[in-house]
Amino acid sequence: MKIGSPADKPPVAPVATGRTQQGEATAKTNGTQATAEASAQVEISSAAASLLQGVGGSNAEFDAEKVARISKAIEDGTFKVNHAAIADKLISNAQELLTKAPH
Repeated sequence: MKIGSPADKPPVAPVATGRTQQGEATAKTNGTQATAEASAQVEISSAAASLLQGVGGSNAEFDAEKVARISKAIEDGTFKVNHAAIADKLISNAQELLTKAPH
């Protein structure tokens, strides 16, 4: 399957946005104007909500000394990436999320 090169695709016109006097967001595309309500609602899925609960929770730890050591190693060019440990952690996290996700 050929996706194509960027030269094969037509250019996309930029979208200009602004506000009306009533506070509604407006967008102009190809000479037409669309209006959206300023109080649009967004719903978060249960999977996204469970991920957000883990962010910034009480189990979050911050080790300033470790951050300083890693920053120094990056600056010095001596920081080594442990690819196997990263891959193992990614797989572990994916398995954990899959077992928690409602089916």
